[in-house]
Amino acid sequence: MNKPAKEKHIPYASQWIEEDDIEAVVEVLRGDYLTTGPKIKEFEEKLARYTGAKYAVAVSNGTAALHAACFAAQITEGDEVITTPITFSASANCVLYMGAKPVFADIDPKTYNISPDAIKDKITYKTKAIIPVHFTGQPCDMDMILKIAKEKNLVVIEDGAHALGAKYKGRKVGSMADMTTFSFHPVKNITMGEGGAITTNNESLYRKLLLFRTHGITRRKEELLNNEGPWYYEQQYLGFNYKITDIQAALGISQLSKLDRFLKLRKEYARQYSEAFRKMDTLDAPFQLDFAESAWHLYIIKLKLERLDCSRKRVFEELKERNIGVNVHYIPVYYHPYYRCLGYKKGLFPYAEDFYERIITLPLFPKMEKEDVQYVIDSVKEVLQAHTL
Repeated sequence: MNKPAKEKHIPYASQWIEEDDIEAVVEVLRGDYLTTGPKIKEFEEKLARYTGAKYAVAVSNGTAALHAACFAAQITEGDEVITTPITFSASANCVLYMGAKPVFADIDPKTYNISPDAIKDKITYKTKAIIPVHFTGQPCDMDMILKIAKEKNLVVIEDGAHALGAKYKGRKVGSMADMTTFSFHPVKNITMGEGGAITTNNESLYRKLLLFRTHGITRRKEELLNNEGPWYYEQQYLGFNYKITDIQAALGISQLSKLDRFLKLRKEYARQYSEAFRKMDTLDAPFQLDFAESAWHLYIIKLKLERLDCSRKRVFEELKERNIGVNVHYIPVYYHPYYRCLGYKKGLFPYAEDFYERIITLPLFPKMEKEDVQYVIDSVKEVLQAHTL
C-alpha cells in the first residue's frame, strides 16, 4: 500500500542559513560599508584560497561571472565557443552577449558531461573558447579538454556553478582552467542570496575582470592613460555594473566556512540514494568517475522507460503528488524558442536528447532530514514498482 504524502514539501534544493550567517550580515548593516567595502575583498581572498586559485573576482550572479569571463577572454563577433547543451541557458547566453556563436557538443552518455571527442569534432577556425560545465558537480574530463585547448590555442572557461568544492585528480575545481565561474544562488552549494565569482591564475585576466564588473572604469594609476589628479578615473572598456555588496559578501564568507560540512552531508545523502537504487532495473543512478569527487549539487536518476508502462511525465507527477519537489535539469538549451529562432533544431545530439527524455532530479541539499531522504527513496521505489512491466 502506498504511503500517504508527507505534509511537508521537500524541495529539490534549499539554502541553509544559520544564526551566525544572520549575525555576519547584521554586522555589516551596522557598519560603514554596505557595498564596495572590505568584505568583498575578504570573500575573494578566501574563495581563491579555498579553490587553490591565485585570484578571485566576486560579481552579482553566476551569469555575470560567465559574461565577465567571456569579456576577459576577448570573445567577439564572429567567434565560436563550444559548450554543452545540457546546462542552464546562461552557459550559452554569455557567448551571445559578446556577439559570438554558441556551438553545442554532445555529452558523454555515462557522465552526462560534455564529451571531449565531441568537442574535437566541433572545432573550426572560428573557435575561440570552450566552456565545459561540471554538470551536477562532477568534474568534466579536464585533462583531455585542456589538452585540446592547448593544441588549438583555445581559452577554457569552466562553468563551475554546480561544482564548488569538487575535485579532479586531487585538484579543486577553480584552479585548473584559464577561468572558472561559480554561482551562489540559494540552490547552490553555498549562497550569498544572489552572487557569482570568477577564479583565475592569470593576472592579466584578473585585471580585465575587475574592470568589467565596474563599468570598465579604473582608478589604478598604473593603468591610466592620463592622470589629472587624485580624483581622476577612466572608463577604458564598455563594462557593466556587476558589483556585489558587502552584505552579500559577509553572508558568503560565513557560508564558505561551512562548505566542507555541507559537502559531507550532500555526499552522504547521495551515497544513500545510490545504494538504495543500485539494484533497481528501472533506473540508472549517477555514474561517478574514480578520479573525481563530485560536489553533488544535483542527484539525477535516469529512467529506463522501456521497463515501465508509463512516461517520465507520469512518474514526475506521481512524485510531485507525494510532496517531493522533483525537477528536470535541463531542457537542452537549443530546444528553447529563442535558440530555435537562431537556427538550432531538435535532432542534433542523440545522447543529450535521450538523456533529457529520461531524467528526474531528486531533492538533495544539506538541510534535508534523514527521514526525508528515506521518504524520497521509498517513494521512488513504490512509484516505479507500480509501473514496472
